[in-house]
Order: sequence, then C-alpha cells, then structure tokens
Amino acid sequence: MSEITSSFHPDSKPSGGFSFDNAHRNTMIEQAAASSNAVLPMATKTGTTIVGLVYKGGVVLGADTRATGGSEVAEKNCEKIHYMAPNIYCCGAGTAADTEKTTELISSQLELLRMNTGKESRVVTACTMLKRMLYRYQGHISAALVLGGCDINGPHVYQIYPHGSTGKLPYTTMGSGSLAAMSVFETGWTEDMEEEDAVKLVQRAILAGVFNDLGSGSNCDTCVLRTDGTVQYTRGAVTPNETQPLRDAINHSDRLNMGPGTTVVLDTKFTPRKVSLDDVTVTEMET
Repeated sequence: MSEITSSFHPDSKPSGGFSFDNAHRNTMIEQAAASSNAVLPMATKTGTTIVGLVYKGGVVLGADTRATGGSEVAEKNCEKIHYMAPNIYCCGAGTAADTEKTTELISSQLELLRMNTGKESRVVTACTMLKRMLYRYQGHISAALVLGGCDINGPHVYQIYPHGSTGKLPYTTMGSGSLAAMSVFETGWTEDMEEEDAVKLVQRAILAGVFNDLGSGSNCDTCVLRTDGTVQYTRGAVTPNETQPLRDAINHSDRLNMGPGTTVVLDTKFTPRKVSLDDVTVTEMET
C-alpha cells in the first residue's frame, strides 16, 4: 500500500474561510472610543440617481451628473454611464473610482472574450463577471450598478448590488435618489413602451432624484440601446440647473457700483500731508 503524504503543516494558517485578523484591533478601537467618548470614523455617504428600463425596442439607461464628497459637490458634470461592450452599457453608483475601474476591468475581459469567440457579448455574461468580482471583495468595492444591453436574446436590465447579489428586472433604480426615481417608474412604466415615451420616463425619473435627493443633481444623461445594434448616448440630455447668461453683463455690473451722487455728502475737506525724512525709518539689511 502506498502512503499518502500531505504538505499541510499544523502551524500553517488555512488559506480559506473567514479571517479574524482584525477582531482584536476592532475591540481595542471600540473600547478606546467608549472610554474617551470619541466617535468612530464613519463611511462617507455617496449620492447618485441611476435608472434603467426595458421598452419595446431595447433598453434606456439614465443617470445624473453630480459627484459628491460627503456634503461637498466635487464635480457637476460627472459621467456615470460607462461603456462595457458595443451593445452593453452600465450605470454606476457609489464610489466613483470603484465604479469606473470595475466597469473598465470587466469591459476589457468582455473584449478579450469577443476576440476569442468571435461572437457578440451577452448581457448575462457581463452580469456574471460583475457579480463574481463584487462578491469576491465582499462589498468593499462600493459599486452599485444598473447593467443594460441588447443581445440575441433581446433587451435586458440587471440590478447589481455591491455585495454581488443581482436581479433581472423590467425597470430598476439605484443610488441615494433611487426611491424618488422608483416612484416615477411605478406610476409611469408600462409594457411595450415606445422609445420616445421610455426616454421621457427615464428623464423624469432622473429629475425626480435630482430635485429630491441632495446627493444627486446637475444634468441628466441618457443612453438608448436598441435591438438593431444601434446606440444613442446623449450627454446632457436634460440640463435643468444650467445658469442662463446675463443679457447685458455691462449694465448689470454697473448697477452694482455706487456712482457719484448716490449718497448725500454734507462736507468734503482734503488736507495733503507732507512726508519728510524724519518720518522714514531706515533699517539695515541682514547679511
């Protein structure tokens, strides 16, 4: 009988399973915070409104353009609809860097798969790649996604959470303004919608998030993916917060200036002062 040898050593740590390396550290932090009445650092809240719906001839995606860092607006015209494949686009909510790099990575893998197989990318393939990657990091990648596209099986919209759970839905919303946007979808979405009606509904849903959620704002971007393979990506499809230029900037600025005669002057007296060398203090330069 041959002997079976194993390379496992009793002192070695297992490669899989749960990791409790930070359990002692977390306990110390909690005790220190309780003793000194300190507040533990909280996660930064991000804001976005992204939506997607299926209509009779394809998929319509929408997103606002405000990027926030806590309570500050970091950018007013951020691009949140990301390219995945010629027939697939993805809206991202959460940390901007996480959504951009996650979609870039999966987009690269889809391109390699198309080169290897010579076939069009499937929407469910992109969804599977995204959910496997997010699940691997257990929610530490802050990327909530709305994936939409058309393939040989028709139009598809997927909702993908940061922990990797997904759902295939006829319409969905994500982000801090998702509740306001969902209220518009619940009342306005119908099966087999026309493209014009679907685009208007998406715009209304995004504007609901823009005007009812402090984390969402600025403009509305839309992306229409049709079953015939064409894509119409419109930046700034709706710009409700765009400031109007002043019709007469010169006259407007003049109205802000106080001209002569605005205030009644009772008396004016000017006495010139003569400066002599006695008033000047000379100091040596340090060398």
